[in-house]
Amino acid sequence: MAFMGMRCGATARKAVTGTAAMTLAFLLTACGGDAGGDEGGEKAPGKAGSASSAPATQAPPEGEGGGPDTSKTLATLNGAGGFELVIHSAARDQGGFLTVTGTLKNTTSETLDAPLEWNGEEIQVKKTGPSFAGATLIDKTDKKRYYVLRDTEGYPLTTTGVTTVKAGESIVIFAQFPAPPATTTQVEFQLPKLSPATIELS
Repeated sequence: MAFMGMRCGATARKAVTGTAAMTLAFLLTACGGDAGGDEGGEKAPGKAGSASSAPATQAPPEGEGGGPDTSKTLATLNGAGGFELVIHSAARDQGGFLTVTGTLKNTTSETLDAPLEWNGEEIQVKKTGPSFAGATLIDKTDKKRYYVLRDTEGYPLTTTGVTTVKAGESIVIFAQFPAPPATTTQVEFQLPKLSPATIELS
């Protein structure tokens, strides 16, 4: 199994902490508006916080064993010509964030290209290169859509640098979002070209 921080030869950018983190979470929470799309459509998240402006490969948060916990399965998404994404966790932290971790696998016998749609539709995000910034969370109860967090320069707080995945290869990925309210226990995880799935929050 490949680990993205090592795969791309760059150190992970750490999530924003302290006061800046709280500011970032406050400004971006539910930044997409109505998940149903009936009232004014979606809005792209803007810049906030004070993270470093230098691009870097993002790595998943580490568990007790020195890497992300891949022992649990919350949901499995399939599509995009043979990709499989297993969601392992969706955990809140004290900074007001929700981190989703999973394993992306190429289930075919050929190398697959990562869909461009995974990068997201925003012009600023497209400039930052391949990523999973196109992932979203849908809170169907409160009708809110949550986007992957960005730093002050528009770099998404998610795994970056995935352009192709070799036959049978697995890559651990993550994406960090504003945390939904504590009363929200489930959200729908969406990544373009893959089937959506409902996941439990912890």
